[in-house]
Amino acid sequence: SKMLRSFIAGRQILGNSLFGPATKFTVKSTSWTHITSRVLGTKPTLCSCQHQNDLKTNTKLPDRFWKEVKTKVHPYVQLMRIDRPIGSWLLYWPCAWSIGLATAPGCWPDPLLLGLFGAGAFIMRGAGCTINDMWDRDIDAKVERTKGRPLVSGQLTQTDALALLAVQLGVGCVILQNLNWYSVVLGASSLGLVVVYPLAKRVTHWPQLVLGMTFNWGALIGWSATQGAVNWSACLPLYAAGICWTIVYDTIYAHQDKVDDALLGIKSTALRFGDKTKMWLTGFAIAMTSGLSTCGIMCHQTWPYFASVALVSAHVAHQIFTLNINNPQDCARKFISNHQVGFLLFLGILLGTLLQNPEKKQLPKAQIIHEKQLVLQ
Repeated sequence: SKMLRSFIAGRQILGNSLFGPATKFTVKSTSWTHITSRVLGTKPTLCSCQHQNDLKTNTKLPDRFWKEVKTKVHPYVQLMRIDRPIGSWLLYWPCAWSIGLATAPGCWPDPLLLGLFGAGAFIMRGAGCTINDMWDRDIDAKVERTKGRPLVSGQLTQTDALALLAVQLGVGCVILQNLNWYSVVLGASSLGLVVVYPLAKRVTHWPQLVLGMTFNWGALIGWSATQGAVNWSACLPLYAAGICWTIVYDTIYAHQDKVDDALLGIKSTALRFGDKTKMWLTGFAIAMTSGLSTCGIMCHQTWPYFASVALVSAHVAHQIFTLNINNPQDCARKFISNHQVGFLLFLGILLGTLLQNPEKKQLPKAQIIHEKQLVLQ
Protein backbone atom coordinates (compact mmCIF):
# COMPACT_ATOMS: atom_id res chain seq x y z
CA SER A 1 0.00 0.00 0.00
CA LYS A 2 2.81 2.37 0.91
CA MET A 3 4.61 1.58 -2.31
CA LEU A 4 1.53 2.12 -4.46
CA ARG A 5 0.88 5.49 -2.85
CA SER A 6 4.53 6.39 -3.39
CA PHE A 7 4.40 5.30 -7.02
CA ILE A 8 1.34 7.46 -7.57
CA ALA A 9 2.90 10.47 -5.85
CA GLY A 10 6.19 9.97 -7.70
CA ARG A 11 8.22 9.85 -4.43
CA GLN A 12 11.46 7.98 -3.82
CA ILE A 13 11.43 4.83 -1.64
CA LEU A 14 14.47 3.41 0.11
CA GLY A 15 14.40 0.22 2.16
CA ASN A 16 13.46 -3.43 2.15
CA SER A 17 10.21 -4.31 0.55
CA LEU A 18 8.03 -7.23 -0.18
CA PHE A 19 9.52 -7.45 -3.66
CA GLY A 20 13.22 -7.49 -2.86
CA PRO A 21 16.17 -5.86 -1.12
CA ALA A 22 16.65 -2.21 -0.44
CA THR A 23 16.02 -0.41 -3.72
CA LYS A 24 15.65 3.22 -4.66
CA PHE A 25 12.67 3.95 -6.94
CA THR A 26 11.74 7.14 -8.75
CA VAL A 27 8.45 6.95 -10.63
CA LYS A 28 7.09 9.77 -12.78
CA SER A 29 4.27 8.00 -14.53
CA THR A 30 0.73 8.33 -13.18
CA SER A 31 -0.70 5.67 -15.48
CA TRP A 32 -2.13 2.76 -13.42
CA THR A 33 -1.06 0.35 -16.14
CA HIS A 34 2.55 1.46 -15.82
CA ILE A 35 2.36 1.42 -12.01
CA THR A 36 1.19 -2.17 -12.09
CA SER A 37 3.85 -3.16 -14.58
CA ARG A 38 6.62 -1.70 -12.44
CA VAL A 39 5.36 -3.21 -9.19
CA LEU A 40 4.70 -6.67 -10.61
CA GLY A 41 7.69 -6.65 -12.92
CA THR A 42 5.63 -7.00 -16.11
CA LYS A 43 6.38 -5.18 -19.35
CA PRO A 44 4.10 -2.35 -20.51
CA THR A 45 1.70 -3.43 -23.22
CA LEU A 46 1.04 -1.64 -26.51
CA CYS A 47 -2.34 -0.62 -25.13
CA SER A 48 -0.80 0.96 -22.03
CA CYS A 49 1.78 2.87 -24.09
CA GLN A 50 -0.95 4.15 -26.38
CA HIS A 51 -2.96 5.25 -23.37
CA GLN A 52 -0.01 7.21 -22.05
CA ASN A 53 0.59 8.83 -25.44
CA ASP A 54 -3.08 9.81 -25.64
CA LEU A 55 -2.80 11.50 -22.25
CA LYS A 56 0.21 13.50 -23.45
CA THR A 57 -1.47 14.44 -26.73
CA ASN A 58 -4.67 15.60 -25.06
CA THR A 59 -2.74 17.98 -22.83
CA LYS A 60 -1.29 19.95 -25.78
CA LEU A 61 -3.87 22.73 -25.77
CA PRO A 62 -2.06 25.03 -28.27
CA ASP A 63 -1.93 22.24 -30.85
CA ARG A 64 -5.61 21.50 -30.42
CA PHE A 65 -6.44 25.21 -30.60
CA TRP A 66 -4.53 25.80 -33.83
CA LYS A 67 -5.97 22.65 -35.35
CA GLU A 68 -9.50 23.89 -34.66
CA VAL A 69 -8.66 27.35 -36.00
CA LYS A 70 -7.20 25.85 -39.16
CA THR A 71 -10.30 23.72 -39.66
CA LYS A 72 -12.58 26.77 -39.40
CA VAL A 73 -10.41 29.15 -41.43
CA HIS A 74 -9.48 26.80 -44.29
CA PRO A 75 -12.88 27.04 -46.08
CA TYR A 76 -12.50 30.83 -46.20
CA VAL A 77 -8.96 30.42 -47.56
CA GLN A 78 -10.38 28.22 -50.32
CA LEU A 79 -13.22 30.63 -51.05
CA MET A 80 -10.78 33.54 -51.45
CA ARG A 81 -8.35 31.30 -53.42
CA ILE A 82 -5.50 32.33 -51.13
CA ASP A 83 -3.99 28.92 -51.80
CA ARG A 84 -3.92 29.83 -55.52
CA PRO A 85 -2.29 33.28 -55.75
CA ILE A 86 -1.94 33.34 -59.55
CA GLY A 87 -5.23 35.23 -59.89
CA SER A 88 -4.01 38.01 -57.59
CA TRP A 89 -0.82 38.36 -59.63
CA LEU A 90 -2.72 38.55 -62.91
CA LEU A 91 -4.90 41.30 -61.43
CA TYR A 92 -1.89 43.14 -60.02
CA TRP A 93 0.43 43.28 -63.03
CA PRO A 94 -1.61 45.74 -65.15
CA CYS A 95 -1.70 48.07 -62.13
CA ALA A 96 2.07 47.81 -61.70
CA TRP A 97 2.65 48.37 -65.43
CA SER A 98 0.60 51.55 -65.36
CA ILE A 99 2.30 52.88 -62.23
CA GLY A 100 5.70 52.23 -63.78
CA LEU A 101 4.81 53.89 -67.07
CA ALA A 102 3.41 56.96 -65.28
CA THR A 103 6.52 57.35 -63.12
CA ALA A 104 8.75 60.36 -63.80
CA PRO A 105 11.69 59.64 -66.16
CA GLY A 106 14.81 58.42 -64.40
CA CYS A 107 12.90 57.52 -61.22
CA TRP A 108 11.71 54.37 -59.49
CA PRO A 109 7.96 53.82 -59.00
CA ASP A 110 6.51 54.77 -55.63
CA PRO A 111 6.88 51.62 -53.45
CA LEU A 112 3.96 52.67 -51.23
CA LEU A 113 1.71 52.91 -54.27
CA LEU A 114 2.86 49.52 -55.53
CA GLY A 115 2.16 48.07 -52.09
CA LEU A 116 -1.33 49.58 -51.91
CA PHE A 117 -2.24 48.19 -55.31
CA GLY A 118 -0.78 44.82 -54.32
CA ALA A 119 -3.00 44.70 -51.24
CA GLY A 120 -5.96 45.90 -53.28
CA ALA A 121 -5.40 43.22 -55.92
CA PHE A 122 -5.27 40.53 -53.23
CA ILE A 123 -8.48 41.71 -51.55
CA MET A 124 -10.50 42.43 -54.68
CA ARG A 125 -9.49 39.20 -56.39
CA GLY A 126 -10.78 37.41 -53.29
CA ALA A 127 -14.00 39.43 -53.44
CA GLY A 128 -14.42 38.51 -57.09
CA CYS A 129 -13.99 34.82 -56.27
CA THR A 130 -16.56 35.10 -53.48
CA ILE A 131 -19.10 36.73 -55.81
CA ASN A 132 -18.37 34.17 -58.52
CA ASP A 133 -18.87 31.21 -56.17
CA MET A 134 -22.10 32.67 -54.79
CA TRP A 135 -23.50 32.99 -58.32
CA ASP A 136 -22.14 29.64 -59.53
CA ARG A 137 -22.90 27.37 -56.58
CA ASP A 138 -25.34 25.21 -58.55
CA ILE A 139 -23.05 25.05 -61.57
CA ASP A 140 -19.94 24.25 -59.53
CA ALA A 141 -21.70 21.25 -58.00
CA LYS A 142 -21.91 19.67 -61.47
CA VAL A 143 -18.32 20.35 -62.57
CA GLU A 144 -15.65 17.86 -61.51
CA ARG A 145 -12.95 20.47 -60.87
CA THR A 146 -15.15 22.73 -58.71
CA LYS A 147 -17.43 20.37 -56.79
CA GLY A 148 -15.17 20.53 -53.73
CA ARG A 149 -15.49 24.31 -53.27
CA PRO A 150 -16.71 25.41 -49.80
CA LEU A 151 -20.16 26.65 -50.82
CA VAL A 152 -20.82 23.47 -52.79
CA SER A 153 -19.54 21.04 -50.17
CA GLY A 154 -21.49 22.74 -47.38
CA GLN A 155 -18.45 23.91 -45.42
CA LEU A 156 -19.77 27.47 -45.76
CA THR A 157 -23.25 28.89 -46.27
CA GLN A 158 -24.35 31.74 -48.49
CA THR A 159 -24.62 33.88 -45.35
CA ASP A 160 -21.00 33.11 -44.47
CA ALA A 161 -19.93 34.09 -47.98
CA LEU A 162 -21.97 37.30 -47.84
CA ALA A 163 -20.37 38.26 -44.52
CA LEU A 164 -16.91 37.61 -45.96
CA LEU A 165 -17.76 39.68 -49.04
CA ALA A 166 -18.81 42.60 -46.84
CA VAL A 167 -15.46 42.47 -45.04
CA GLN A 168 -13.55 42.24 -48.33
CA LEU A 169 -15.35 45.20 -49.88
CA GLY A 170 -14.88 47.18 -46.68
CA VAL A 171 -11.13 46.58 -46.70
CA GLY A 172 -11.05 47.39 -50.42
CA CYS A 173 -12.74 50.74 -49.76
CA VAL A 174 -10.22 51.55 -47.03
CA ILE A 175 -7.36 50.88 -49.46
CA LEU A 176 -9.05 52.94 -52.17
CA GLN A 177 -9.42 55.91 -49.80
CA ASN A 178 -5.63 56.26 -49.78
CA LEU A 179 -5.72 57.35 -53.44
CA ASN A 180 -6.81 60.66 -54.97
CA TRP A 181 -10.51 61.25 -55.64
CA TYR A 182 -10.12 60.82 -59.38
CA SER A 183 -8.80 57.30 -58.73
CA VAL A 184 -11.44 56.58 -56.09
CA VAL A 185 -14.26 57.33 -58.54
CA LEU A 186 -12.50 55.42 -61.31
CA GLY A 187 -11.94 52.42 -59.04
CA ALA A 188 -15.51 52.36 -57.72
CA SER A 189 -16.82 52.36 -61.29
CA SER A 190 -15.28 48.92 -61.86
CA LEU A 191 -17.56 47.19 -59.33
CA GLY A 192 -20.27 46.82 -61.96
CA LEU A 193 -17.94 44.70 -64.09
CA VAL A 194 -17.00 42.60 -61.05
CA VAL A 195 -20.66 41.75 -60.43
CA VAL A 196 -21.57 41.21 -64.10
CA TYR A 197 -18.71 38.86 -65.00
CA PRO A 198 -20.16 35.69 -63.35
CA LEU A 199 -23.39 36.24 -65.30
CA ALA A 200 -21.67 36.74 -68.66
CA LYS A 201 -20.94 33.04 -69.13
CA ARG A 202 -24.69 32.38 -69.12
CA VAL A 203 -25.52 34.74 -71.98
CA THR A 204 -22.44 35.11 -74.21
CA HIS A 205 -19.52 33.10 -75.54
CA TRP A 206 -17.27 36.03 -74.62
CA PRO A 207 -17.10 36.06 -70.80
CA GLN A 208 -13.31 36.26 -71.17
CA LEU A 209 -13.76 39.69 -72.75
CA VAL A 210 -15.73 40.86 -69.71
CA LEU A 211 -13.07 39.38 -67.44
CA GLY A 212 -10.38 41.23 -69.41
CA MET A 213 -12.20 44.52 -69.00
CA THR A 214 -12.46 43.83 -65.26
CA PHE A 215 -8.97 42.50 -64.56
CA ASN A 216 -7.18 45.27 -66.49
CA TRP A 217 -9.06 48.21 -65.00
CA GLY A 218 -5.96 48.78 -62.88
CA ALA A 219 -4.14 49.90 -66.04
CA LEU A 220 -6.26 53.06 -65.81
CA ILE A 221 -6.27 53.49 -62.03
CA GLY A 222 -2.51 53.02 -61.68
CA TRP A 223 -1.81 55.97 -63.96
CA SER A 224 -4.35 58.26 -62.30
CA ALA A 225 -3.05 57.33 -58.84
CA THR A 226 0.45 58.34 -59.94
CA GLN A 227 -0.27 61.44 -62.04
CA GLY A 228 -3.68 62.59 -60.79
CA ALA A 229 -5.58 61.80 -64.01
CA VAL A 230 -5.51 59.32 -66.87
CA ASN A 231 -3.45 59.96 -69.99
CA TRP A 232 -5.84 58.22 -72.39
CA SER A 233 -3.43 58.23 -75.33
CA ALA A 234 -1.09 55.97 -73.36
CA CYS A 235 -3.54 54.08 -71.14
CA LEU A 236 -6.07 52.96 -73.74
CA PRO A 237 -3.49 50.97 -75.76
CA LEU A 238 -2.21 49.45 -72.50
CA TYR A 239 -5.76 48.61 -71.40
CA ALA A 240 -6.56 47.03 -74.78
CA ALA A 241 -3.33 45.01 -74.69
CA GLY A 242 -4.22 43.76 -71.22
CA ILE A 243 -7.68 42.69 -72.38
CA CYS A 244 -6.16 40.70 -75.26
CA TRP A 245 -3.71 39.08 -72.84
CA THR A 246 -6.55 38.08 -70.52
CA ILE A 247 -8.52 36.55 -73.39
CA VAL A 248 -5.45 34.46 -74.26
CA TYR A 249 -4.73 33.08 -70.80
CA ASP A 250 -8.34 32.66 -69.69
CA THR A 251 -9.29 30.86 -72.90
CA ILE A 252 -6.46 28.44 -72.14
CA TYR A 253 -7.83 28.12 -68.60
CA ALA A 254 -11.39 27.53 -69.85
CA HIS A 255 -10.30 24.54 -71.92
CA GLN A 256 -9.95 22.62 -68.63
CA ASP A 257 -13.73 22.62 -68.13
CA LYS A 258 -15.01 22.68 -71.71
CA VAL A 259 -16.61 19.22 -71.54
CA ASP A 260 -18.61 20.03 -68.40
CA ASP A 261 -19.39 23.54 -69.68
CA ALA A 262 -20.81 22.15 -72.92
CA LEU A 263 -23.06 19.74 -71.03
CA LEU A 264 -24.30 22.47 -68.67
CA GLY A 265 -24.82 25.11 -71.36
CA ILE A 266 -22.07 27.37 -69.98
CA LYS A 267 -20.48 29.56 -72.65
CA SER A 268 -16.81 30.46 -73.11
CA THR A 269 -14.31 31.43 -75.77
CA ALA A 270 -12.84 27.93 -75.42
CA LEU A 271 -16.10 26.51 -76.80
CA ARG A 272 -16.49 29.37 -79.27
CA PHE A 273 -13.02 28.90 -80.76
CA GLY A 274 -12.99 25.10 -80.56
CA ASP A 275 -10.33 23.49 -82.74
CA LYS A 276 -9.38 26.93 -84.10
CA THR A 277 -8.29 28.10 -80.65
CA LYS A 278 -4.62 28.52 -81.61
CA MET A 279 -5.51 30.66 -84.62
CA TRP A 280 -7.74 32.93 -82.52
CA LEU A 281 -5.19 33.21 -79.72
CA THR A 282 -2.47 34.09 -82.22
CA GLY A 283 -4.59 37.01 -83.41
CA PHE A 284 -5.12 38.26 -79.85
CA ALA A 285 -1.41 37.86 -79.10
CA ILE A 286 -0.54 40.03 -82.11
CA ALA A 287 -3.07 42.64 -80.95
CA MET A 288 -1.54 42.51 -77.48
CA THR A 289 1.95 43.16 -78.87
CA SER A 290 0.63 46.04 -80.99
CA GLY A 291 -1.06 47.63 -77.99
CA LEU A 292 2.04 47.38 -75.82
CA SER A 293 4.22 48.82 -78.58
CA THR A 294 1.83 51.74 -79.13
CA CYS A 295 1.75 52.44 -75.41
CA GLY A 296 5.55 52.46 -75.30
CA ILE A 297 5.72 54.92 -78.19
CA MET A 298 3.18 57.24 -76.55
CA CYS A 299 5.15 57.12 -73.29
CA HIS A 300 8.50 57.70 -75.05
CA GLN A 301 9.87 54.47 -73.63
CA THR A 302 13.44 53.29 -74.27
CA TRP A 303 14.95 50.06 -75.59
CA PRO A 304 14.59 47.93 -72.37
CA TYR A 305 10.83 48.34 -72.59
CA PHE A 306 10.63 47.24 -76.21
CA ALA A 307 13.02 44.36 -75.51
CA SER A 308 10.66 43.17 -72.77
CA VAL A 309 7.72 43.44 -75.19
CA ALA A 310 9.63 41.16 -77.57
CA LEU A 311 10.28 38.65 -74.76
CA VAL A 312 6.63 38.78 -73.70
CA SER A 313 5.53 38.15 -77.28
CA ALA A 314 7.89 35.17 -77.53
CA HIS A 315 6.59 33.76 -74.24
CA VAL A 316 2.95 34.01 -75.31
CA ALA A 317 3.78 32.58 -78.74
CA HIS A 318 5.45 29.59 -77.07
CA GLN A 319 2.36 29.05 -74.91
CA ILE A 320 0.11 28.99 -77.95
CA PHE A 321 2.39 26.88 -80.14
CA THR A 322 2.94 24.15 -77.52
CA LEU A 323 -0.61 24.21 -76.08
CA ASN A 324 -2.57 20.96 -75.94
CA ILE A 325 -6.17 22.11 -75.57
CA ASN A 326 -7.29 18.57 -74.73
CA ASN A 327 -4.88 18.18 -71.81
CA PRO A 328 -6.20 19.93 -68.65
CA GLN A 329 -2.83 19.66 -66.90
CA ASP A 330 -1.05 21.37 -69.79
CA CYS A 331 -3.70 24.10 -69.87
CA ALA A 332 -3.21 24.70 -66.15
CA ARG A 333 0.57 24.95 -66.54
CA LYS A 334 0.29 27.39 -69.43
CA PHE A 335 -2.20 29.52 -67.51
CA ILE A 336 0.02 29.76 -64.43
CA SER A 337 3.07 30.65 -66.55
CA ASN A 338 1.47 34.01 -67.40
CA HIS A 339 2.79 35.30 -64.10
CA GLN A 340 6.17 35.37 -65.87
CA VAL A 341 4.68 37.47 -68.67
CA GLY A 342 3.57 40.13 -66.21
CA PHE A 343 6.93 40.18 -64.45
CA LEU A 344 8.96 40.42 -67.67
CA LEU A 345 7.01 43.44 -68.87
CA PHE A 346 7.20 45.15 -65.48
CA LEU A 347 10.97 44.67 -65.42
CA GLY A 348 11.23 46.22 -68.88
CA ILE A 349 9.12 49.18 -67.75
CA LEU A 350 11.35 49.76 -64.70
CA LEU A 351 14.57 49.73 -66.72
CA GLY A 352 13.06 51.66 -69.61
CA THR A 353 11.81 54.44 -67.33
CA LEU A 354 15.19 54.76 -65.62
CA LEU A 355 16.83 55.38 -69.01
CA GLN A 356 14.22 57.87 -70.24
CA ASN A 357 15.05 61.42 -71.24
CA PRO A 358 12.97 63.73 -68.97
CA GLU A 359 12.41 66.27 -71.76
CA LYS A 360 10.59 63.76 -73.96
CA LYS A 361 7.85 63.23 -71.44
CA GLN A 362 6.83 66.84 -71.01
CA LEU A 363 4.05 66.78 -73.60
CA PRO A 364 2.07 63.85 -72.14
CA LYS A 365 2.37 65.38 -68.67
CA ALA A 366 1.01 68.69 -69.96
CA GLN A 367 -1.93 66.84 -71.45
CA ILE A 368 -2.54 65.13 -68.10
CA ILE A 369 -2.53 68.45 -66.23
CA HIS A 370 -4.97 69.90 -68.77
CA GLU A 371 -7.31 66.91 -68.36
CA LYS A 372 -7.07 67.18 -64.58
CA GLN A 373 -8.09 70.85 -64.74
CA LEU A 374 -11.07 69.95 -66.91
CA VAL A 375 -12.16 67.32 -64.38
CA LEU A 376 -11.88 69.79 -61.49
CA GLN A 377 -13.96 72.34 -63.39
